[in-house]
Amino acid sequence: MIYLAAGVSGITNIVGVFFVKEYLDLSAVFLAGLGFWAGLPWVLKMPLGHLVDILWKFKSILVLLGAIVMATSSMIMFGLIQYKTEMLNLLNAETWFVISTLLAPIGFVLQDVVADAMTVEAVPKTDDSGKEINFNELKSMNVSMQLLGRVSIIFGTLLVSMINLIVFADSSEMTELEKVNAYGNIYLYSLIVPIISVSGIFLAYLNQQNKYKKLVANGINPIKASRMIFNVPEAIKPNMLIIIGSIMFVIFTLAVGTSNIVFSQEIVFIGSFAIILTLLFKLSNELDLKAKKMLLGTAIIIFVFRAMPGVGQGGSWFEIDVLAFDQEFLSLLGLIASFLTIVGIFVLRPLMENSSMTKLIVVLSIAGSFFILPSIAMYYGFHEFTSKITNGLIDARFIAIFNTALESPLGQVSMIPILAWIAQSAPSHLKATFFAILASFTNLALSASNLGTKYLNQLFVITREVKSENGNIKIPADYSELGFLLIVVCLLTLIVPILITYFVKKIKLISY
Repeated sequence: MIYLAAGVSGITNIVGVFFVKEYLDLSAVFLAGLGFWAGLPWVLKMPLGHLVDILWKFKSILVLLGAIVMATSSMIMFGLIQYKTEMLNLLNAETWFVISTLLAPIGFVLQDVVADAMTVEAVPKTDDSGKEINFNELKSMNVSMQLLGRVSIIFGTLLVSMINLIVFADSSEMTELEKVNAYGNIYLYSLIVPIISVSGIFLAYLNQQNKYKKLVANGINPIKASRMIFNVPEAIKPNMLIIIGSIMFVIFTLAVGTSNIVFSQEIVFIGSFAIILTLLFKLSNELDLKAKKMLLGTAIIIFVFRAMPGVGQGGSWFEIDVLAFDQEFLSLLGLIASFLTIVGIFVLRPLMENSSMTKLIVVLSIAGSFFILPSIAMYYGFHEFTSKITNGLIDARFIAIFNTALESPLGQVSMIPILAWIAQSAPSHLKATFFAILASFTNLALSASNLGTKYLNQLFVITREVKSENGNIKIPADYSELGFLLIVVCLLTLIVPILITYFVKKIKLISY
């Protein structure tokens, strides 16, 4: 239910893009920077993961707290859209937007750290006879476990796409007031997200009660049955290095982040990287030599692959302004992507189970760069040519749908083996801690990606049209450098990860 809620949380994504574009005067560089800060709460999975290990019996409290924070984020945006005057009397719109953007991931990470640890616990290390399960079979089981988690998330996005498709069915004909009301309603609907996640606690409790009653009915002593179902985990002693390192990280991040220091994002990234590497080194002492080499080799490959920069908001603005992709069409693309991702990850399951991470990253890098080509082609007007020779059949929307259909499963195909590797590597007594630190490391790569995206947006400046209240153009639209940006992103996506996999093989490290 936590993973399902994470999928449904995307209900506000399309509204967010259009709300920022139409009502907030924020640049692509600022939004890329905001994406960096919004990604940092995921690094807090380290102290939270250790907290979950220590307080495993009370993990439901973290889920409940996360739900409250998520609900607060949604209510801020609802108030900003429907009660703008009252909200602006307290803070300006940009400040409210930033607060809401930062609160949402904090709520998600509180819940996610619990769900991740449970996926480790769900896969047994021994069979019914007590024998250890071999590596390949264990890998298959962990891939299956993470695949089901991803399916739950994607099913949530599928529901979201259907809702967006209904809400924005006639978006091109909506008045400004109707759009504002639709935007506000979407944020109101998003309150279902924390409700879904919390419902998992009650469903699990009811499930446990039913099992307990069946055991008692079958003649098992009530005390023994209670221990079997409501088992109290072994107490874990706090690891002071993790606790102190995490506190230092939080203080360091807040101190640098709230200051006006030049390159504050870069300083936070380097500091975070150093702390996480230290904690990884400490935890690696729990592993044997082969597992350590696999940890190092896999971590390097994954970090570089996920750290590749993206195009940023400029690409979305071009699709909206130049290609005329409206809310309804973007909702349709989301629906197609969600459905085909579910199909795709089942079809590609053998590839994930049988391929090493090195081979998988090479395949995904080639595919990822290939799927940027249609965007490059449409920027240079390829869709106009294809539309002309096919009497309007193969236009920009047709190409976008076709590209989405092929590209959709790629993100999950890379994520599932990563999560399976983390789960399989985690020691049982430190499952939440280990999962949290390694997941934080891979998520830090996304912060590096956001930094790279920001740098590229500073190098290739893209602006959308911004009008004043009286209709005068304050900033003209300028997409002249978007083509160069797309080409650079395409080349980086293709070349850098493949070079790194070659490097890892050369220094004789192994990957999952």
